Amino acid sequence: MNSNISTNNSKEESAIDRIIRGVFLVALLLFFSALMMAFVLILQTPAGSSVSQALNSLFALDSVQMWWYVTRAAGLTGYFLMWLSMAWGLAIANKILHPAVEGSFTYDFHEFLSLLGIGFILLHVIVLLFDRFLPFSVPQTVIPFIDTYRPFWVGMGIIGFYLFLLVTVTFYMRKTIGMQAFRSIHALSLVGYLGATLHGLFAGTDSALWMTKLLYALTFIVIVFLTAYWLIIVSLNKREKAEAATKAASAKRQTQRLRPNQR
Repeated sequence: MNSNISTNNSKEESAIDRIIRGVFLVALLLFFSALMMAFVLILQTPAGSSVSQALNSLFALDSVQMWWYVTRAAGLTGYFLMWLSMAWGLAIANKILHPAVEGSFTYDFHEFLSLLGIGFILLHVIVLLFDRFLPFSVPQTVIPFIDTYRPFWVGMGIIGFYLFLLVTVTFYMRKTIGMQAFRSIHALSLVGYLGATLHGLFAGTDSALWMTKLLYALTFIVIVFLTAYWLIIVSLNKREKAEAATKAASAKRQTQRLRPNQR
């Protein structure tokens, strides 16, 4: 009895630790993002001009090419990591990796990929504030459809990022909001992935390259396949449960009919 109680307590403590760790990591990412945006705004003031000149002389931050390369690399890396997180999550739901990969590792890896992807997307957004060739303001990076460069497709990317962030945050709140609400919100990651794909394909500067088009095509096909497979599995499971419930109800009625005859 005592061993069972201690096991339950340890499970509850590990779940609390995971929630605290996740909330801390998300808060840390948002804090550093807000800090970087505040730093950019300060550099644009007269008081920050001397600091800006010193940084430019040390790191050549006024180079157009450097920020362009960084934001392109961060955007493509963030997209690939979020795709990998999506594909891994669907593979877990479909039990494609079972029994080769199972246990807490699968969920920890899924969590790690999501947080790492969000980190690279935030880097992609923040670097856009430093870009001299096509500069973005802070409102243009956080409010959809108000920028001057392909506003619709950039807005789709912003909305996709917000959906990814919502899904990631609610992962640590699933016991509070309930599993049904969590699953419903988690399904929005598919909409977020679609927004990110359209953003990269129609707003990304590398989308004209055949390698980039191939990347978007292959990753999108994988997600479509895994999603269709998941929907088929869910439909079959519902049908099996309905058939089992029908058989159980039929057996119960038959048993009730036999009871009077036995008396």
